[in-house]
Amino acid sequence: MTAVNPHYLKLQGSYLFSTIAQKVSAYKTAHPDEEVISLGIGDVSQPLAPAVVEALQHACEEMGRAETFRGYGPEQGYAFLRQAIAQGDYISRGVSVSADEIFVSDGAKSDVANFQELFDQTICVALQDPVYPVYLDTNVMAGRTGAYHNGRYGGIVYLPCTEENHFVPQLPREHVDVIYLCSPNNPTGTALTKNDLQQWVDYAREHQSLILYDSAYEAYITQADIPHSIYEIPGARQVAVEFRSFSKTAGFTGTRCAYCVVPQEVSVTAPDGTSVALHQLWLRRQTTKFNGVPYIVQRGAEAVYSPQGRAQTQAIIRSYQQNARVISQALRRAGLEAYGAENAPYIWLKTPGGLDSWSFFDKLLTEARVVGTPGVGFGACGEGYFRLTAFNTPEKTKTAAARIAAMTF
Repeated sequence: MTAVNPHYLKLQGSYLFSTIAQKVSAYKTAHPDEEVISLGIGDVSQPLAPAVVEALQHACEEMGRAETFRGYGPEQGYAFLRQAIAQGDYISRGVSVSADEIFVSDGAKSDVANFQELFDQTICVALQDPVYPVYLDTNVMAGRTGAYHNGRYGGIVYLPCTEENHFVPQLPREHVDVIYLCSPNNPTGTALTKNDLQQWVDYAREHQSLILYDSAYEAYITQADIPHSIYEIPGARQVAVEFRSFSKTAGFTGTRCAYCVVPQEVSVTAPDGTSVALHQLWLRRQTTKFNGVPYIVQRGAEAVYSPQGRAQTQAIIRSYQQNARVISQALRRAGLEAYGAENAPYIWLKTPGGLDSWSFFDKLLTEARVVGTPGVGFGACGEGYFRLTAFNTPEKTKTAAARIAAMTF
């Protein structure tokens, strides 16, 4: 009989959002006449921008003509999209990133999950708590953790993000090799300031560590002192890889397109002590394991950077930002403590009356017919908290917010 990878057996139960889906399905089966509104999983509700749809349609027509048909494309992405990303997301902001440092993919989740393959099994990993599950679970699968006990895995350096530290991770006292940071953060909605990020970059440079920086929600930043890219911070190009996605900025959750930036300066250490360019390792990984994002999808992503695409996608983002404000205001009317919403499409609330996260999930589902995400699903420090998202339609968001505001806590 074939032996299983034993590290998969360390994973705790089913994936968080699978558990939520099962509980919601059971409730809907028992109450078929009730409308359940989801403010849980971060899927978008608004359709693709017209400029994106037009580009997709035109690309489809190209694929139907012999003279413009395309087969396999470059694994790291077509030049037209990489150049649009470099100009639209970085150079236009005064940030130095070149097109050849950009790798187009089918999702930031995939990139973050796969990137850890480049590192030795013995590295020390630090991550925020609470945290998006993929950062932790993929390192568990890779065998970098010990046993699971009291909500945490041995061998991982957890960076508590609590009400006391305003949900901002503090620098570790010990040496760590790889640091996962997400800003604006999923699930807490907290965004790191330039000063916050400078401390992390300085730490990474001093300890020769690597920062894996997830900025998938940067388009939701409203405050001027919040950087949109870690490369706005001096020294970051030597110690950081950045991940971004078109999912929440342009509605590509079902279309699938994202990218990561691997600067030429970032290096890691080989067994003989020599330095190896991380860029070349990731290129080798991608060309071996990935055949690239479809041409049609990449043309759609390119359209996001056109004047029309910019205006249309920004209007959609403003709609979700308004949803976040509606939810946040409703929570406060209900007497609940709520965080986030200002720079992120997530609202992080403190569960009332000593309820644990899953008990609050059940209460919200049965009394308000609203679905959210239990904070404990993101880590031990998430117990006693709950995440709501702003990605439903304005109408359903207002209805859900009114239901929550009418609840008794």
